[in-house]
Amino acid sequence: RAGLTQKQVGDHVGISPQAVSKWENGQTEPDIDTLYKLAALYNVTVDELVDKKTESECEDRSRKPHQQPGRHIGSLC
Repeated sequence: RAGLTQKQVGDHVGISPQAVSKWENGQTEPDIDTLYKLAALYNVTVDELVDKKTESECEDRSRKPHQQPGRHIGSLC
């Protein structure tokens, strides 16, 4: 996680903090243009950003030094 608030993320990509909250809660997903902005913000590819991993999968992968941890919207890991 980059340590950014919902407001900071929203300001960077041009949406409201409430929209960011909805992504984090799985209620909605960002459009493709916003995905590119988010990928740039977090310095990842769009593919990494949308690779849906659960929190436990992220934790499992981060324990294995030979593998890159996965990414998913709302909880970059």
